[in-house]
Amino acid sequence: MKRKLVFLLAMVLIFTMVFVAGCGSSKPEEKKEEAPAEEAAEEETEEAAEEAEEATEEAEPAEEEAEEAEEEEEEEEEEENYETGDASLDNPRNQDEIGEIELLVTSFGTSYNDSRRLTIGAIEEAIEAAFPDYSVRRAFTSQIIIDHVEKRDAVKIDNFGEALDRAEANEVKTLVVIPTHLMDGFEYNDIVDEMATRAEGFEKVVIGKPLLDSDDDFQRVAEALHEDTASYDDGETAIVFMGHGTEAASNSVYAKMQEVMTGLGYENYYIGTVEAAPTLDDVIAAIKEKDYKKVVLQPMMVVAGDHANNDMAGDEEDSWKTILEGEGYEVIPVLKGVGEIEAIRNIYVEHAQAAVDSL
Repeated sequence: MKRKLVFLLAMVLIFTMVFVAGCGSSKPEEKKEEAPAEEAAEEETEEAAEEAEEATEEAEPAEEEAEEAEEEEEEEEEEENYETGDASLDNPRNQDEIGEIELLVTSFGTSYNDSRRLTIGAIEEAIEAAFPDYSVRRAFTSQIIIDHVEKRDAVKIDNFGEALDRAEANEVKTLVVIPTHLMDGFEYNDIVDEMATRAEGFEKVVIGKPLLDSDDDFQRVAEALHEDTASYDDGETAIVFMGHGTEAASNSVYAKMQEVMTGLGYENYYIGTVEAAPTLDDVIAAIKEKDYKKVVLQPMMVVAGDHANNDMAGDEEDSWKTILEGEGYEVIPVLKGVGEIEAIRNIYVEHAQAAVDSL
């Protein structure tokens, strides 16, 4: 009996120890199971934080872009609301019923309504008067200007391709393209290239020359500019013409015009450009060699548009007017495109005549 009792007690003791050990070991096992769960939770938290940070970083540029877009829209609205004259006084010349022969006057264009009417419009009228048998139509090469005018004034001006479409739709047989560009730069050559792809739509096609083509053109333009500004030429005033300038090789027309003017004895006349050479610095260096008290600024561009009103005559610190005033000169801006000068318009008419004669 004692042996059985001892045996039973031993078994109970062993069982108890095993049970206690088993219960004790459950805690570490739970810890082992909890540890990965905690790590996973921490990883998820870190990932969420990283995603939130990335979302913030992505949102910041989007917010900046939205702000920039809003600022640009506000600037555009301000720009579109500036007063440039009554658009209804200008003839966009986009009518149909053209007939079989057309003179398509092609210009870069301007959104300044009064200047457009007094320059491009005046050139078109002069050509129309010289060629009463032709329908005179208009095309602009600047789509930005076309869109601007249409949005602001609800006036539709054809781009060059649309004008050609209109001519084909009206069954024009003879098309004479008269560019009002000053030189055979990028814009002029774009017209030539596009016309080459559309020529088969007409029986006869010819493109006229730009304003400054021959030596005779240079001399006549120089004389016209001098005659138009002769009242300022008092020996104490520098007459400065602002050209646009281009990266094309044809930018050399400005240096040549300076040579022609000097050669004709117009010693108080200077040519500069906004975007190429000669620069305003070149002009300032030249006029400082003489004791001028005043500077007259006038655009050597067909129109008196954005460059003339802002880059030349504006009140901003980087305008030619402001810079020259800072040099101590009294500055007189003249907002008059060369298209307003009758002698210049006559050259365009003669170029149109030469084009018609070549058919």
